[in-house]
Amino acid sequence: METLKITKADLNERNEYARSRDLEFEGHIEIEANLGQVVVLGFIRTAGYLGIAIRSGVEAGGSIEVGWSIEAGLNIKAGGGIKAGGSIAARLSIEAGGGIDASWSIEAGLNIKAGGGIKAGGSIKAGGSIKAGGSIEAAWSIEAGFSVQCKLSISAKRRIFAGLCAWRLPEPEQQVIECAELAQGTVCSGHLKLLPAKKEII
Repeated sequence: METLKITKADLNERNEYARSRDLEFEGHIEIEANLGQVVVLGFIRTAGYLGIAIRSGVEAGGSIEVGWSIEAGLNIKAGGGIKAGGSIAARLSIEAGGGIDASWSIEAGLNIKAGGGIKAGGSIKAGGSIKAGGSIEAAWSIEAGFSVQCKLSISAKRRIFAGLCAWRLPEPEQQVIECAELAQGTVCSGHLKLLPAKKEII
């Protein structure tokens, strides 16, 4: 499988990908190191992996979809959803306007935030907080340095941890596991807070 390498020559003065609005390639895409946050105005789609070297990140106005894994030295941000056939990992944050879906694990050094749901075939792990507008579902465990919050259900086939921050003692409100329903999983760290049930409109 061929590899498309994004360098400084492919960007304009605003660090936007200048070759086209969308970044689409039937292979792997690699972003050169030390470029900072690279912006793609449209979507990013690749059949292979999306590799973003240290001190570089990526931001897409649309969705990000890769056949394999996504790994970034800084942030991963999308106006739409983020979907990977492998894992999704960022040294800093992962943020999506839509859902975040990985066949393997999802991991961020800081926060994970999605306007929709978050789903992983492995673990979901964040050094900061995990927040979703939909459900949070992990085939393994869910681990957060601070709180885990979602509007719908939380499900983990193994254990759920909140407030694991190692560099300072989290405040009580930063150790909350908040959801409408705990569908599956054992809370091993943090305080479970169930949101009030929505009243049915007749």
